[in-house]
Amino acid sequence: MAIEIRMHQPGKDVADFIRAGDVVFADDPAWVRPLHLMIADRLNPKKEPFHAHAEVALFTAWKDGVLVGRASATVDQGWLAQYKDATGHFGYFDTVNDVEVARALLARAEEFLRKRGMKRMNGPMSLGANQDMGVLVSGFEHPPVIDMGHSRDYQGALAEACGLSKEMDVYSWRYDVKDGFNQRTQKAWEQVQAMPEVKLRSVNLKKLRSELDIVMAIYNETWAGKWGYVPVTSPELDKMTADLSLVLDPDMAFIAEVDGKPGGMCICVPNLNEVVKEIGGKLFPFGWAKLLYNTKVKNPKSARLILLGVRDNIRKNVKRYGYLAAAMYVEVARRGIAKGYEWAELSWTREDDAPINLGIRSMGGTVYKTYRVYEKSL
Repeated sequence: MAIEIRMHQPGKDVADFIRAGDVVFADDPAWVRPLHLMIADRLNPKKEPFHAHAEVALFTAWKDGVLVGRASATVDQGWLAQYKDATGHFGYFDTVNDVEVARALLARAEEFLRKRGMKRMNGPMSLGANQDMGVLVSGFEHPPVIDMGHSRDYQGALAEACGLSKEMDVYSWRYDVKDGFNQRTQKAWEQVQAMPEVKLRSVNLKKLRSELDIVMAIYNETWAGKWGYVPVTSPELDKMTADLSLVLDPDMAFIAEVDGKPGGMCICVPNLNEVVKEIGGKLFPFGWAKLLYNTKVKNPKSARLILLGVRDNIRKNVKRYGYLAAAMYVEVARRGIAKGYEWAELSWTREDDAPINLGIRSMGGTVYKTYRVYEKSL
């Protein structure tokens, strides 16, 4: 049977590329169709600032004229400036269960990257390291939360059959409020609450851009040098501000101030995918009303903790502030319980980040999904 690979221009002929998701996940009850507007914007250089420092190619696979999969290829100057490793990325690696289809798509991605001087390929990343990444290799029965990916249970095996090998696993953790807090973390929260110099203040939505400057400064300090870290550009932060302004609940996002200065941050967002699944990814004609109602009036039952970090100088003062991160986990959980949330995903963490993983586990979190990033020499 003939396999044809078609190339699509970002921002223009992307309809089939988006539709490939509907084909691959058609009979998967866990899949949540992303908002069409969100994915179309991400693939549009005029609306997604990531494209300003990256070159992106989009491919679809057709077998006997039938759409059977998709993949992307990216050369991200942000990654290359950070790692200087001649690595390009593949992404949106979604196919039917056919190794020849997977090979044909990845071959085109490899060809695109080689022509641009890349010596190695890793992914999936859609489109870069600051977006959802990895092939889901466990936890297929659980729907994806907001801005996290999903895969068929055969996709990892197809990746390996195409000559890809594991580079890194990243974890998604689940915390259920019914499990409560253990004595140690509850005590940590109480100790921090008693510190007169420490204040956990909600973000100010009216000054969200400047608040996110603080969040990103802490992020850059605490994540720099770790695998997968790529700094967020100013235009990307502008877009993040615009996106978060629509959904962010200030009660679920806060900055830890120590002596009046930012010492830590926490960003947790409602899991919009609960609502997106109900409306089938379509905002029009009436999906937008349900989306707004279920996020602004009637909260979703789940949330996603995206970022939580403590500044180096604060974290190193172990005697005084050694429990601050644990206290912040308790604080966001307590706030979530007050808002009616039943559980939250904490995502993602690297498999080799023992201190972070130990902290989440001690809070009562459990790994319920694993995503795998693959690599291949070109």
